[in-house]
Amino acid sequence: MARKAQGEIVALTHEPTAPYHSAQDALRVLETVARHSAGVTDAVLARSTGLGSERLTSLLRMLRREGYVEQTADGAYVTGAALSRLGSAQGHEEALRQKLQQTLDLLRDSVGAAVYISRYIDGEVQVTQCAEGPATPAVHEWVDFRSSAHASAVGKSLLGQLDVNGRRDHLSRHKMARLTSRTITNEKVLLSRLDAHPPTVPVLDLQEYAVGTVCAAVPITAGSSVGCLALSLPVEHAHRLRQAADRLNKGAAPVLLSLAI
Repeated sequence: MARKAQGEIVALTHEPTAPYHSAQDALRVLETVARHSAGVTDAVLARSTGLGSERLTSLLRMLRREGYVEQTADGAYVTGAALSRLGSAQGHEEALRQKLQQTLDLLRDSVGAAVYISRYIDGEVQVTQCAEGPATPAVHEWVDFRSSAHASAVGKSLLGQLDVNGRRDHLSRHKMARLTSRTITNEKVLLSRLDAHPPTVPVLDLQEYAVGTVCAAVPITAGSSVGCLALSLPVEHAHRLRQAADRLNKGAAPVLLSLAI
């Protein structure tokens, strides 16, 4: 994530997906609330942000649930404890990790699958956090995720957010090994598919990384960072993959928001 001064909110730079728009609108609301230390009414928020009543109500509900705003006894909105913790330079990284883990745990239970956050750091794929459970086991990393970006949903989502030179550079450093019979091993084919993939559609892995596992990933990028939110399911639950991916996509806004604060 891009470096931030204390209290600064990083701009979201991403293709216009629904979670992106939700997080962007939520940031506008947060910035307005932060400017009114004594509290601000929803009427003032609507005028300042230009958001419609229904949209604003939905965003405020999400911001309250996430602890970023609180409502006073007289109905005004003020900044919440979660925003104060993330906005502080001291302990920011640990506060962010805890906040993201809470969000991942909720998403895991909502989509009924193991959920992951992955980032592209120093030219490598890194899965930085995961929420799993007895009924939602994490995928077995039988091949290092750093070496299998061409096969995994996480890797393809991250590569898809790089420019062509960035993609070629990564593939030049990691051989496109055949991990299953479904793995794409032709660089030209992979690059063509990445280029053609709409940013609003989740990236799927249909047993390309591991036999017995299907996965999906959606982009989450704030500032100059490249990241994604992903899920995995045992292949016997493959019929739930697209619905779970849609729910994951819809639930990505709080993650984007946390990364941007």
